[in-house]
Amino acid sequence: MQSTRLNNLEKRAAVSLALIFSMRMLGLFMLMPILAIYGQELSGVTPMWIGLAIGAYGLTQALFQIPMGWLSDRYGRRRIIVLGLIIFAIGSIIAGLAESIEMVTFGRAIQGMGAIASAVLALASDVTREEQRPKVMAVIGMCIGMSFAAALVLGPMVAKSFGLAGVFNLTAIMAVVGIIIVLTIVPVSYTRGHSGEVTATSSRLISMLCHPQLIRLDFGVLILHMMMTSLFIALPVLLTDAGLAIDNHWQIYLPVLFLSFVFMVPMIIIAAKKSLEKVMFLAAIGMLIIALSAMVLTQSFWPLILTLFLFFIGFNFLEASLPAHVARLSPAGQKGSAMGVYSSSQFFGAFLGGITGGYLVQNFGFSYLFAANAVLALLWLIIASSMVLPASSKRVSIPIEPVDGGQWQQLIDNISDCSGVMEATLVEDEHRIYLKVEKSNYDRDSVDRLIREFI
Repeated sequence: MQSTRLNNLEKRAAVSLALIFSMRMLGLFMLMPILAIYGQELSGVTPMWIGLAIGAYGLTQALFQIPMGWLSDRYGRRRIIVLGLIIFAIGSIIAGLAESIEMVTFGRAIQGMGAIASAVLALASDVTREEQRPKVMAVIGMCIGMSFAAALVLGPMVAKSFGLAGVFNLTAIMAVVGIIIVLTIVPVSYTRGHSGEVTATSSRLISMLCHPQLIRLDFGVLILHMMMTSLFIALPVLLTDAGLAIDNHWQIYLPVLFLSFVFMVPMIIIAAKKSLEKVMFLAAIGMLIIALSAMVLTQSFWPLILTLFLFFIGFNFLEASLPAHVARLSPAGQKGSAMGVYSSSQFFGAFLGGITGGYLVQNFGFSYLFAANAVLALLWLIIASSMVLPASSKRVSIPIEPVDGGQWQQLIDNISDCSGVMEATLVEDEHRIYLKVEKSNYDRDSVDRLIREFI
């Protein structure tokens, strides 16, 4: 009987990789609540350039996310993670030494080139058992969420004591600490090839871009992060104008984030238990529309806090739901490619949010920024209304022994006819069958029997 607990290797992998991921994301997030204020000290600063500096890392993250995953398949996970952290540290140092907003933007773009997310997740997959992998991924995901909340507190505090350069210097130090963790704590793994469930493959990216349901989710996460990034071009300025010192902004951000999470959790539970995933999904987008529309009408202190609270309830629900829906909708054995396109869309949204938000604030003002985001959210609501979610499912990965001249297609056809099997994919190079099956109606015995008879 297999253990239901993480073994020592899996615990080590979960903790060390979560630390690396969260420290890197902390360094990226810390800039969001402070740049609009502290960036005023830089030469050449305009709202447009502030937006570019905030969003620049998103563009290079989107461009390098999938290639770095491919490189980790070929040259090893740890090497590419270390390389990515070195690039991230170099970008942080460049931005820390910069005296102009243009050089800060250049440094941020370099930071984004150290795109290690796919390599980290692939390494987590390499060293964990199939049945324990979701727990390890959940630990990593929770640490990323905590790093966002911590960044909103630490960013203003560090900036007050050490200035904008101090924030970038701290991110460089964290990158170096991350390298030490990789070299001393992260488990060593050797892999002969990628897994389509974890990393993206070039042959499948086009099909993911043409998948009608996945495209709705990719568009959604692009809009979601476009709104989030652009919001932080306005929020620090509005809170400061309302008389709240920037090093006290965390007193707003932290309670708002915490309470929005408390209110978001029941939504997730109700959606799952009552099979109301789509209804709650659309309701969360509706919350964004209401919050952003209210921000257009008034930007005084307490109404702004209330609308921000409503925004983050919707944002947190959607942020948690979107990747789960991508996993459900992605074809068997192709989750890595689906998540690769999804992650690139997420980061590209951050870039677009920076550049469009900066443009709107510079030329038209905050109200136009909020109005444009409300229109985008409304467009997303219309597109998402035709989204079709499949029955609740789980993924099964079955290793197989290679058989020369085997009739693989016949085996997959037979497995596909088994009760509860929604999709079946055999990846011959990996010697593995990937299944997407119904949670409550999967006839595992029939599948195992077919495989035994074939081999």
